[in-house]
Amino acid sequence: MERIRIGILGYGNLGRGAELACAANDDMELVAVFTRRDPATLSILTEGVPTVSVAELENWTDKIDVLILAGGSATDLPKQTPEAVRLFNVVDSFDTHANIPQHFAAVNAAAHEAGHIGVISVGWDPGMFSVARLYANAILPGGADYTFWGRGVSQGHSDAIRRIPGVADARQYTVPVPAAMEAVRAGENPQLTTREKHTRECFVVAEEGTDKAAIEEAIVTMPNYFADYDTTVTFISQEELDRDHAGIPHGGSVIRTGTTGEAGENTHVIEFSLKLDSNPEFTGSVLVACARAAHRLAERGETGCRTIFDIAPAMLSPQTPEELRAHML
Repeated sequence: MERIRIGILGYGNLGRGAELACAANDDMELVAVFTRRDPATLSILTEGVPTVSVAELENWTDKIDVLILAGGSATDLPKQTPEAVRLFNVVDSFDTHANIPQHFAAVNAAAHEAGHIGVISVGWDPGMFSVARLYANAILPGGADYTFWGRGVSQGHSDAIRRIPGVADARQYTVPVPAAMEAVRAGENPQLTTREKHTRECFVVAEEGTDKAAIEEAIVTMPNYFADYDTTVTFISQEELDRDHAGIPHGGSVIRTGTTGEAGENTHVIEFSLKLDSNPEFTGSVLVACARAAHRLAERGETGCRTIFDIAPAMLSPQTPEELRAHML
């Protein structure tokens, strides 16, 4: 079996998650990990795979089928993905929902120009939750959508906090409001504001001598991340963060309520939920499945940008169409 040659750009939690997912799939081969750090200082899990400076990306265009971008959505991916898709077929997990159309346009233009495929915004939300929303809307056209995240660590939001000057480290938890979830599951179809659905808890390690009040203000007023939520900021030591917040769990639920019948007398609730011990390992697994689809699309000669909506489920699976029909359908 000819394996799909994978490169990973970035080696934080998500990069390691993608690396583990590559190892779990027999049709994948990790061939290089690219980093902005000194490659000699980077120790990865897979023996025999080189660590390479990001400055050397152009030298690997004939050695990689799909490049997985494992950077953050705040500042990395808006720049990296359009640049990288000029060299490779790429997959990213850009998760700033409000900016996905803009990101799609930038990647699409670059991908068409270069003759490559770029798959963006895949993971579990956006990603698997997006598919759940689409299916539920198609099935129950008259209804209401609700998405609840957490309680769990948001990698993107934690990364956004760490980018604030004076922040040494941080974890951000997204927490659903229990009363809101109960009302939705009961079929009450409540009208909920963003603030009424979730709260955000931030645990921050500040660098010595920095203005904590300024850091807190930068967090709670950050657009697209915290400004629309009730947000609490707690400053703790690095020791406390390492001891009490070492894991990266997450999850949540997509719920759609709707009715059928001549008078709407029958109520239906569709719920899709995830409970994840490791957010980055799960997201890395989705990225690798989508890398398989990206490679198949490229092999067909297709170019341009795609989202999870544009990829047939069978494209994600290593199984043949015959195997899927026999065992999954």
